[in-house]
Amino acid sequence: MSIASTIESTPITGRQQLLDYIAAGEKPLERWRIGTEHEKFGFRTDDLKPPTYEGERGIRALLEGIATRHGWNPIAENGNPIALTREKANITLEPAGQLELSGAPLETIHQTCCEVSTHLAEVRSVAEPLGLGFLGMGFQPKWRRDEMPWMPKGRYAIMRKYMPKVGNLGLDMMTRTCTVQVNLDFGSEADMVEKFRVGLALQPIATALFADSPFTEGKPNGYDSYRSHIWEDTDPDRTGMLDFVFEDGFGYERYLDYILDVPMYFSDQATGYVDLAGEGFKRFMRGELPQLPGVKATMRDFADHLTTAFPEVRLKQYLEMRGADGGPWNRLCALPALWVGLLYDQTALDSAWDLVKDFSPAERHALRAGVPQQALKLPFRKGTVRDLAREALKIAAHGLERRAKLNQNGADERIYLGPLIEIVEANQTPAERKLELYRGAWGGNVDHVFREFAY
Repeated sequence: MSIASTIESTPITGRQQLLDYIAAGEKPLERWRIGTEHEKFGFRTDDLKPPTYEGERGIRALLEGIATRHGWNPIAENGNPIALTREKANITLEPAGQLELSGAPLETIHQTCCEVSTHLAEVRSVAEPLGLGFLGMGFQPKWRRDEMPWMPKGRYAIMRKYMPKVGNLGLDMMTRTCTVQVNLDFGSEADMVEKFRVGLALQPIATALFADSPFTEGKPNGYDSYRSHIWEDTDPDRTGMLDFVFEDGFGYERYLDYILDVPMYFSDQATGYVDLAGEGFKRFMRGELPQLPGVKATMRDFADHLTTAFPEVRLKQYLEMRGADGGPWNRLCALPALWVGLLYDQTALDSAWDLVKDFSPAERHALRAGVPQQALKLPFRKGTVRDLAREALKIAAHGLERRAKLNQNGADERIYLGPLIEIVEANQTPAERKLELYRGAWGGNVDHVFREFAY
Protein backbone atom coordinates (compact mmCIF):
# COMPACT_ATOMS: atom_id res chain seq x y z
CA MET A 1 0.00 0.00 0.00
CA SER A 2 1.58 3.23 -1.09
CA ILE A 3 0.86 6.94 -1.17
CA ALA A 4 -2.35 7.85 -3.02
CA SER A 5 -2.02 9.18 -6.52
CA THR A 6 -1.63 12.94 -6.80
CA ILE A 7 -3.73 12.99 -9.97
CA GLU A 8 -5.97 16.04 -10.14
CA SER A 9 -9.50 15.56 -8.87
CA THR A 10 -11.06 15.76 -12.31
CA PRO A 11 -14.63 14.45 -12.59
CA ILE A 12 -15.16 11.09 -14.22
CA THR A 13 -17.21 11.72 -17.35
CA GLY A 14 -17.38 8.19 -18.70
CA ARG A 15 -15.90 4.74 -19.01
CA GLN A 16 -13.46 5.69 -21.76
CA GLN A 17 -11.75 8.12 -19.39
CA LEU A 18 -10.95 5.22 -17.06
CA LEU A 19 -9.66 3.05 -19.89
CA ASP A 20 -7.49 5.91 -21.11
CA TYR A 21 -6.06 6.29 -17.61
CA ILE A 22 -4.91 2.66 -17.51
CA ALA A 23 -3.68 2.74 -21.12
CA ALA A 24 -1.62 5.83 -20.34
CA GLY A 25 0.80 3.44 -18.63
CA GLU A 26 2.00 2.18 -22.01
CA LYS A 27 5.66 3.04 -22.62
CA PRO A 28 8.23 2.23 -25.29
CA LEU A 29 10.82 -0.33 -24.21
CA GLU A 30 13.53 2.27 -23.61
CA ARG A 31 11.33 3.86 -20.93
CA TRP A 32 10.54 0.66 -19.05
CA ARG A 33 11.57 0.91 -15.44
CA ILE A 34 11.77 -1.26 -12.32
CA GLY A 35 9.97 -0.21 -9.12
CA THR A 36 10.62 -2.39 -6.09
CA GLU A 37 8.61 -2.21 -2.87
CA HIS A 38 9.37 -4.06 0.33
CA GLU A 39 7.93 -4.14 3.84
CA LYS A 40 9.64 -5.06 7.10
CA PHE A 41 8.71 -5.61 10.73
CA GLY A 42 10.04 -3.26 13.35
CA PHE A 43 10.89 -4.58 16.82
CA ARG A 44 12.34 -3.24 20.03
CA THR A 45 15.70 -4.88 20.49
CA ASP A 46 15.29 -5.39 24.26
CA ASP A 47 11.88 -7.11 24.40
CA LEU A 48 11.25 -7.80 20.67
CA LYS A 49 7.84 -6.11 20.80
CA PRO A 50 6.62 -4.11 17.81
CA PRO A 51 7.03 -0.37 18.36
CA THR A 52 3.92 1.74 18.82
CA TYR A 53 3.42 4.93 16.85
CA GLU A 54 3.96 7.35 19.71
CA GLY A 55 6.71 7.36 22.32
CA GLU A 56 10.44 8.02 22.45
CA ARG A 57 11.09 4.73 20.61
CA GLY A 58 8.03 4.86 18.41
CA ILE A 59 7.45 4.84 14.67
CA ARG A 60 6.80 8.57 14.67
CA ALA A 61 10.22 9.23 16.20
CA LEU A 62 11.77 6.93 13.61
CA LEU A 63 10.11 8.74 10.69
CA GLU A 64 11.05 12.14 12.06
CA GLY A 65 14.63 10.99 12.56
CA ILE A 66 14.92 9.64 9.02
CA ALA A 67 13.47 12.85 7.63
CA THR A 68 15.84 15.08 9.59
CA ARG A 69 18.97 13.04 9.11
CA HIS A 70 18.58 11.89 5.51
CA GLY A 71 16.62 14.59 3.72
CA TRP A 72 13.20 13.00 3.37
CA ASN A 73 10.09 15.16 3.33
CA PRO A 74 7.31 14.22 5.78
CA ILE A 75 3.71 13.72 4.73
CA ALA A 76 1.23 14.19 7.57
CA GLU A 77 -2.35 13.14 8.19
CA ASN A 78 -4.17 15.00 10.96
CA GLY A 79 -0.82 16.31 12.13
CA ASN A 80 0.77 12.87 12.29
CA PRO A 81 3.72 12.04 10.00
CA ILE A 82 2.59 8.88 8.19
CA ALA A 83 4.95 8.83 5.19
CA LEU A 84 8.14 10.30 3.79
CA THR A 85 9.01 11.26 0.23
CA ARG A 86 12.31 11.97 -1.51
CA GLU A 87 12.51 12.49 -5.25
CA LYS A 88 10.53 9.55 -6.70
CA ALA A 89 10.71 7.21 -3.69
CA ASN A 90 8.41 6.97 -0.67
CA ILE A 91 8.58 5.46 2.79
CA THR A 92 5.12 4.51 4.03
CA LEU A 93 3.52 2.74 6.97
CA GLU A 94 1.54 -0.46 6.87
CA PRO A 95 -1.28 -0.80 9.44
CA ALA A 96 0.81 -2.12 12.35
CA GLY A 97 3.83 0.01 11.62
CA GLN A 98 5.54 -2.24 9.12
CA LEU A 99 7.89 0.09 7.28
CA GLU A 100 7.68 0.05 3.48
CA LEU A 101 10.05 1.45 0.91
CA SER A 102 8.27 2.18 -2.35
CA GLY A 103 11.30 2.58 -4.53
CA ALA A 104 11.84 4.95 -7.42
CA PRO A 105 11.38 3.69 -10.99
CA LEU A 106 14.92 2.64 -11.93
CA GLU A 107 16.60 1.37 -15.10
CA THR A 108 18.53 -1.60 -13.72
CA ILE A 109 18.48 -4.07 -10.86
CA HIS A 110 21.96 -2.85 -9.94
CA GLN A 111 20.35 0.50 -9.15
CA THR A 112 17.54 -1.23 -7.28
CA CYS A 113 20.01 -3.07 -5.08
CA CYS A 114 21.87 0.14 -4.31
CA GLU A 115 18.58 1.84 -3.45
CA VAL A 116 17.58 -0.96 -1.08
CA SER A 117 21.02 -1.00 0.54
CA THR A 118 21.01 2.77 1.04
CA HIS A 119 17.51 2.67 2.50
CA LEU A 120 18.34 -0.07 4.99
CA ALA A 121 21.48 1.77 6.07
CA GLU A 122 19.53 5.00 6.58
CA VAL A 123 16.83 3.24 8.60
CA ARG A 124 19.43 1.45 10.69
CA SER A 125 21.31 4.69 11.44
CA VAL A 126 18.17 6.11 13.07
CA ALA A 127 16.68 2.90 14.46
CA GLU A 128 19.72 1.64 16.38
CA PRO A 129 19.98 4.66 18.74
CA LEU A 130 16.25 4.20 19.42
CA GLY A 131 16.78 0.55 20.32
CA LEU A 132 14.86 -0.65 17.26
CA GLY A 133 15.62 -3.33 14.69
CA PHE A 134 13.94 -4.53 11.51
CA LEU A 135 13.22 -8.01 10.24
CA GLY A 136 12.34 -9.23 6.77
CA MET A 137 9.91 -12.16 6.82
CA GLY A 138 6.46 -12.86 5.43
CA PHE A 139 4.61 -13.13 8.74
CA GLN A 140 5.17 -11.77 12.25
CA PRO A 141 6.76 -14.80 13.95
CA LYS A 142 6.03 -14.05 17.61
CA TRP A 143 3.25 -11.63 18.51
CA ARG A 144 -0.51 -12.13 18.51
CA ARG A 145 -2.83 -10.00 16.42
CA ASP A 146 -4.10 -8.18 19.52
CA GLU A 147 -0.52 -7.33 20.48
CA MET A 148 0.13 -5.46 17.24
CA PRO A 149 -0.17 -1.65 17.29
CA TRP A 150 -2.25 0.38 14.83
CA MET A 151 -0.99 3.39 12.91
CA PRO A 152 -3.08 6.61 12.81
CA LYS A 153 -4.14 6.43 9.16
CA GLY A 154 -7.77 7.02 8.26
CA ARG A 155 -7.97 4.39 5.52
CA TYR A 156 -6.72 1.71 7.92
CA ALA A 157 -9.41 2.51 10.48
CA ILE A 158 -12.03 1.91 7.77
CA MET A 159 -10.41 -1.32 6.58
CA ARG A 160 -10.01 -2.54 10.18
CA LYS A 161 -13.76 -2.32 10.68
CA TYR A 162 -14.66 -3.86 7.33
CA MET A 163 -12.20 -6.77 7.09
CA PRO A 164 -13.89 -9.09 9.63
CA LYS A 165 -17.12 -8.84 7.61
CA VAL A 166 -15.62 -10.45 4.49
CA GLY A 167 -12.96 -12.89 5.74
CA ASN A 168 -11.33 -14.39 8.80
CA LEU A 169 -7.71 -13.36 8.24
CA GLY A 170 -7.92 -9.83 6.84
CA LEU A 171 -6.73 -8.23 10.05
CA ASP A 172 -3.76 -10.59 10.07
CA MET A 173 -3.00 -9.52 6.51
CA MET A 174 -3.02 -5.91 7.65
CA THR A 175 -1.03 -6.21 10.85
CA ARG A 176 1.16 -9.30 10.62
CA THR A 177 2.35 -9.70 7.01
CA CYS A 178 5.18 -8.27 4.95
CA THR A 179 5.90 -8.66 1.25
CA VAL A 180 8.31 -7.68 -1.47
CA GLN A 181 6.92 -6.82 -4.88
CA VAL A 182 8.13 -5.40 -8.16
CA ASN A 183 6.26 -3.00 -10.44
CA LEU A 184 6.91 -3.34 -14.16
CA ASP A 185 5.92 -1.50 -17.32
CA PHE A 186 4.23 -2.68 -20.50
CA GLY A 187 4.49 -1.41 -24.04
CA SER A 188 0.99 -2.05 -25.35
CA GLU A 189 -2.26 -3.72 -24.43
CA ALA A 190 -1.08 -6.98 -26.01
CA ASP A 191 2.20 -6.78 -24.09
CA MET A 192 0.29 -6.15 -20.86
CA VAL A 193 -1.89 -9.22 -21.51
CA GLU A 194 1.07 -11.55 -22.09
CA LYS A 195 2.91 -10.25 -19.02
CA PHE A 196 -0.22 -10.44 -16.87
CA ARG A 197 -0.85 -14.07 -17.88
CA VAL A 198 2.74 -15.16 -17.33
CA GLY A 199 2.87 -13.27 -14.04
CA LEU A 200 -0.31 -14.87 -12.71
CA ALA A 201 0.58 -18.39 -13.82
CA LEU A 202 4.07 -18.21 -12.31
CA GLN A 203 3.15 -16.28 -9.17
CA PRO A 204 2.91 -19.53 -7.13
CA ILE A 205 6.48 -20.32 -8.16
CA ALA A 206 7.61 -16.97 -6.76
CA THR A 207 5.63 -17.71 -3.60
CA ALA A 208 7.46 -21.03 -3.23
CA LEU A 209 10.92 -19.56 -3.84
CA PHE A 210 10.37 -16.72 -1.36
CA ALA A 211 8.38 -18.72 1.22
CA ASP A 212 9.45 -17.36 4.62
CA SER A 213 6.57 -17.32 7.09
CA PRO A 214 6.57 -20.62 9.01
CA PHE A 215 5.85 -19.31 12.54
CA THR A 216 2.74 -17.99 14.24
CA GLU A 217 2.94 -16.76 17.84
CA GLY A 218 6.26 -18.48 18.38
CA LYS A 219 5.35 -21.91 17.01
CA PRO A 220 5.46 -23.61 13.60
CA ASN A 221 2.17 -23.01 11.78
CA GLY A 222 2.34 -25.81 9.23
CA TYR A 223 3.03 -23.49 6.29
CA ASP A 224 6.09 -22.38 4.41
CA SER A 225 4.26 -19.21 3.36
CA TYR A 226 1.54 -18.49 5.87
CA ARG A 227 1.39 -14.97 4.42
CA SER A 228 0.25 -16.44 1.11
CA HIS A 229 -2.37 -18.59 2.85
CA ILE A 230 -3.77 -15.52 4.62
CA TRP A 231 -4.75 -13.99 1.29
CA GLU A 232 -7.02 -16.98 0.65
CA ASP A 233 -9.25 -15.92 3.56
CA THR A 234 -9.02 -12.13 3.44
CA ASP A 235 -11.68 -10.90 0.98
CA PRO A 236 -12.74 -12.98 -2.03
CA ASP A 237 -14.12 -9.89 -3.79
CA ARG A 238 -10.66 -8.41 -4.25
CA THR A 239 -8.11 -11.27 -4.16
CA GLY A 240 -7.17 -14.36 -6.13
CA MET A 241 -5.92 -15.66 -9.47
CA LEU A 242 -8.37 -13.88 -11.83
CA ASP A 243 -9.29 -16.66 -14.25
CA PHE A 244 -10.72 -14.11 -16.70
CA VAL A 245 -7.18 -12.91 -17.47
CA PHE A 246 -6.63 -16.13 -19.44
CA GLU A 247 -9.86 -15.87 -21.42
CA ASP A 248 -9.96 -14.80 -25.06
CA GLY A 249 -10.43 -11.07 -25.44
CA PHE A 250 -8.86 -10.10 -22.12
CA GLY A 251 -7.52 -6.56 -22.03
CA TYR A 252 -8.07 -3.18 -20.40
CA GLU A 253 -11.85 -3.43 -20.83
CA ARG A 254 -12.16 -6.70 -18.95
CA TYR A 255 -9.89 -5.58 -16.12
CA LEU A 256 -11.92 -2.40 -15.80
CA ASP A 257 -15.09 -4.52 -15.49
CA TYR A 258 -13.41 -6.37 -12.63
CA ILE A 259 -12.15 -3.29 -10.81
CA LEU A 260 -15.50 -1.51 -11.04
CA ASP A 261 -17.14 -4.54 -9.36
CA VAL A 262 -14.64 -4.55 -6.47
CA PRO A 263 -16.38 -3.06 -3.41
CA MET A 264 -15.04 0.25 -2.19
CA TYR A 265 -13.28 1.06 1.06
CA PHE A 266 -13.24 4.86 1.21
CA SER A 267 -13.04 8.21 -0.51
CA ASP A 268 -10.37 10.70 0.46
CA GLN A 269 -12.34 13.94 0.69
CA ALA A 270 -11.17 17.37 1.83
CA THR A 271 -12.67 16.66 5.25
CA GLY A 272 -10.86 13.34 5.57
CA TYR A 273 -11.52 9.72 4.72
CA VAL A 274 -15.19 8.85 4.26
CA ASP A 275 -16.17 5.26 5.04
CA LEU A 276 -17.68 3.74 1.89
CA ALA A 277 -16.78 0.12 2.70
CA GLY A 278 -18.85 -2.31 0.66
CA GLU A 279 -20.31 0.33 -1.64
CA GLY A 280 -20.09 0.13 -5.44
CA PHE A 281 -17.80 2.39 -7.41
CA LYS A 282 -20.27 2.60 -10.29
CA ARG A 283 -22.85 4.08 -7.92
CA PHE A 284 -20.21 6.54 -6.74
CA MET A 285 -19.62 7.55 -10.36
CA ARG A 286 -23.32 8.36 -10.61
CA GLY A 287 -23.35 10.32 -7.34
CA GLU A 288 -25.73 7.86 -5.68
CA LEU A 289 -23.94 7.04 -2.42
CA PRO A 290 -25.90 7.98 0.72
CA GLN A 291 -22.67 8.81 2.58
CA LEU A 292 -21.81 11.44 -0.07
CA PRO A 293 -25.14 12.54 -1.54
CA GLY A 294 -24.73 14.09 -4.95
CA VAL A 295 -20.93 13.75 -4.87
CA LYS A 296 -19.52 11.98 -7.92
CA ALA A 297 -16.25 10.06 -8.11
CA THR A 298 -13.18 11.80 -9.51
CA MET A 299 -10.14 10.39 -11.26
CA ARG A 300 -8.29 10.56 -7.98
CA ASP A 301 -10.98 8.33 -6.48
CA PHE A 302 -10.44 5.88 -9.32
CA ALA A 303 -6.67 5.91 -8.85
CA ASP A 304 -7.20 5.20 -5.14
CA HIS A 305 -9.74 2.48 -5.90
CA LEU A 306 -7.23 0.66 -8.12
CA THR A 307 -5.03 0.23 -5.03
CA THR A 308 -7.77 -1.53 -3.05
CA ALA A 309 -7.90 -4.70 -5.15
CA PHE A 310 -5.35 -7.31 -4.09
CA PRO A 311 -5.06 -10.05 -6.73
CA GLU A 312 -1.80 -11.96 -7.15
CA VAL A 313 -0.95 -9.62 -10.04
CA ARG A 314 -2.45 -6.12 -10.07
CA LEU A 315 -2.85 -3.71 -12.96
CA LYS A 316 -2.65 0.02 -12.47
CA GLN A 317 -0.60 2.03 -14.94
CA TYR A 318 1.93 -0.76 -14.53
CA LEU A 319 1.82 -4.38 -13.40
CA GLU A 320 2.58 -5.40 -9.81
CA MET A 321 3.95 -8.87 -9.00
CA ARG A 322 2.56 -9.53 -5.52
CA GLY A 323 3.20 -13.16 -4.55
CA ALA A 324 6.39 -13.10 -2.47
CA ASP A 325 7.10 -13.06 1.26
CA GLY A 326 9.38 -10.37 2.61
CA GLY A 327 12.96 -11.38 3.23
CA PRO A 328 16.61 -10.34 3.60
CA TRP A 329 18.49 -7.87 1.44
CA ASN A 330 19.62 -10.33 -1.21
CA ARG A 331 16.10 -11.60 -1.86
CA LEU A 332 14.85 -8.01 -2.13
CA CYS A 333 17.18 -7.80 -5.13
CA ALA A 334 16.31 -11.29 -6.36
CA LEU A 335 12.58 -10.66 -6.84
CA PRO A 336 12.99 -7.91 -9.45
CA ALA A 337 15.73 -10.00 -11.08
CA LEU A 338 13.33 -12.92 -11.47
CA TRP A 339 10.50 -10.92 -12.99
CA VAL A 340 12.61 -8.55 -15.09
CA GLY A 341 14.38 -11.58 -16.54
CA LEU A 342 11.07 -13.22 -17.37
CA LEU A 343 9.10 -10.21 -18.60
CA TYR A 344 11.45 -7.54 -19.96
CA ASP A 345 13.05 -9.63 -22.72
CA GLN A 346 10.66 -10.73 -25.47
CA THR A 347 12.33 -14.07 -26.06
CA ALA A 348 12.17 -14.85 -22.36
CA LEU A 349 8.58 -13.69 -22.12
CA ASP A 350 7.56 -15.92 -25.01
CA SER A 351 9.44 -18.86 -23.47
CA ALA A 352 7.74 -18.27 -20.14
CA TRP A 353 4.36 -18.18 -21.85
CA ASP A 354 5.20 -21.47 -23.60
CA LEU A 355 5.96 -22.91 -20.15
CA VAL A 356 2.55 -22.02 -18.70
CA LYS A 357 0.10 -21.54 -21.55
CA ASP A 358 -1.37 -25.05 -21.32
CA PHE A 359 -1.95 -24.89 -17.56
CA SER A 360 -5.62 -25.54 -16.96
CA PRO A 361 -7.60 -23.32 -14.55
CA ALA A 362 -7.70 -26.28 -12.16
CA GLU A 363 -3.91 -26.61 -12.30
CA ARG A 364 -3.38 -22.89 -11.69
CA HIS A 365 -5.67 -23.02 -8.69
CA ALA A 366 -4.01 -26.19 -7.38
CA LEU A 367 -0.64 -24.46 -7.53
CA ARG A 368 -1.99 -21.39 -5.73
CA ALA A 369 -3.69 -23.48 -3.04
CA GLY A 370 -0.87 -25.98 -2.50
CA VAL A 371 2.24 -23.83 -2.54
CA PRO A 372 1.67 -22.06 0.82
CA GLN A 373 2.09 -25.41 2.60
CA GLN A 374 4.29 -27.50 0.33
CA ALA A 375 6.21 -24.82 -1.59
CA LEU A 376 8.86 -26.35 -3.86
CA LYS A 377 7.83 -29.88 -2.93
CA LEU A 378 4.26 -29.55 -4.20
CA PRO A 379 3.63 -32.24 -6.84
CA PHE A 380 2.80 -30.88 -10.29
CA ARG A 381 2.21 -33.06 -13.32
CA LYS A 382 5.16 -35.49 -13.50
CA GLY A 383 7.37 -33.48 -11.19
CA THR A 384 7.19 -30.78 -8.54
CA VAL A 385 7.08 -27.02 -8.27
CA ARG A 386 10.84 -27.20 -7.87
CA ASP A 387 11.08 -28.33 -11.50
CA LEU A 388 8.94 -25.39 -12.62
CA ALA A 389 11.03 -23.01 -10.54
CA ARG A 390 14.26 -24.33 -12.03
CA GLU A 391 12.93 -23.86 -15.56
CA ALA A 392 11.62 -20.36 -14.77
CA LEU A 393 15.02 -19.38 -13.36
CA LYS A 394 16.77 -20.60 -16.51
CA ILE A 395 14.46 -18.50 -18.67
CA ALA A 396 14.96 -15.47 -16.39
CA ALA A 397 18.75 -15.87 -16.47
CA HIS A 398 18.80 -15.90 -20.27
CA GLY A 399 16.54 -12.84 -20.30
CA LEU A 400 18.86 -10.93 -17.98
CA GLU A 401 21.87 -12.01 -20.02
CA ARG A 402 20.28 -10.61 -23.17
CA ARG A 403 19.43 -7.35 -21.35
CA ALA A 404 23.19 -7.02 -20.74
CA LYS A 405 22.91 -4.36 -18.04
CA LEU A 406 26.38 -4.36 -16.46
CA ASN A 407 27.57 -3.06 -13.12
CA GLN A 408 30.91 -1.35 -12.57
CA ASN A 409 32.59 -4.75 -12.32
CA GLY A 410 31.21 -5.90 -15.65
CA ALA A 411 28.64 -8.33 -14.18
CA ASP A 412 25.12 -8.43 -15.56
CA GLU A 413 21.91 -8.70 -13.56
CA ARG A 414 22.03 -12.51 -13.39
CA ILE A 415 24.11 -12.17 -10.23
CA TYR A 416 20.94 -11.33 -8.29
CA LEU A 417 19.34 -14.69 -9.10
CA GLY A 418 22.00 -16.44 -7.00
CA PRO A 419 19.92 -16.78 -3.79
CA LEU A 420 17.01 -18.30 -5.73
CA ILE A 421 19.23 -20.76 -7.56
CA GLU A 422 20.66 -21.84 -4.20
CA ILE A 423 17.15 -22.38 -2.83
CA VAL A 424 16.18 -24.53 -5.81
CA GLU A 425 19.36 -26.58 -5.78
CA ALA A 426 19.12 -27.21 -2.03
CA ASN A 427 15.38 -27.89 -2.38
CA GLN A 428 14.96 -25.97 0.85
CA THR A 429 12.92 -22.79 1.21
CA PRO A 430 13.87 -20.00 3.61
CA ALA A 431 10.99 -21.19 5.81
CA GLU A 432 12.36 -24.74 5.92
CA ARG A 433 15.79 -23.41 6.86
CA LYS A 434 14.30 -21.48 9.79
CA LEU A 435 12.30 -24.51 10.90
CA GLU A 436 15.50 -26.57 10.86
CA LEU A 437 17.16 -24.00 13.12
CA TYR A 438 14.09 -23.81 15.36
CA ARG A 439 14.12 -27.58 15.89
CA GLY A 440 17.87 -27.65 16.30
CA ALA A 441 20.18 -24.86 17.37
CA TRP A 442 17.39 -22.55 18.56
CA GLY A 443 15.94 -25.14 20.92
CA GLY A 444 12.36 -24.30 20.00
CA ASN A 445 12.76 -20.58 20.74
CA VAL A 446 11.70 -18.33 17.86
CA ASP A 447 13.26 -15.27 19.50
CA HIS A 448 16.52 -16.14 17.75
CA VAL A 449 15.05 -15.11 14.41
CA PHE A 450 15.01 -11.45 15.45
CA ARG A 451 18.73 -11.49 16.15
CA GLU A 452 20.04 -13.79 13.46
CA PHE A 453 17.92 -12.52 10.57
CA ALA A 454 17.51 -8.81 11.31
CA TYR A 455 18.71 -6.36 8.67
